[in-house]
Amino acid sequence: MNWREALRSAVASRAEWDAGTEQSEARRHGSTPLAKCQVRQRIEVVGVLRSVTYPPAGTPPVLRADLYDGSDIVELIWQGRRSIAGIEPGRRVAVEGMLCEGGPARRERVLYNPAYRLMSSAA
Repeated sequence: MNWREALRSAVASRAEWDAGTEQSEARRHGSTPLAKCQVRQRIEVVGVLRSVTYPPAGTPPVLRADLYDGSDIVELIWQGRRSIAGIEPGRRVAVEGMLCEGGPARRERVLYNPAYRLMSSAA
């Protein structure tokens, strides 16, 4: 680490620090940054789950999670599932699927029913 990187890390905000850490982890696993991925492209991304939304009883089973890789966020939607063991906030995962547009404004990016691999916390 050169002196500029050392100074930058010393004065970096928590968000910048988290983003840098996530980007380093994604690169280490050979993942393409979400910010560089295009809609209608099959992608494989490594990141951390920032939030997981469980559907209430009596509603259709749809599990939602936000995955952050340090460059952007993608929403993961598993249709027909109320929960998945290991899918929880703070967990690092690798996901693969077709990147789609979603949401009412069609601005959000979504992976529907992505294949996933739970990563060890030390990975």
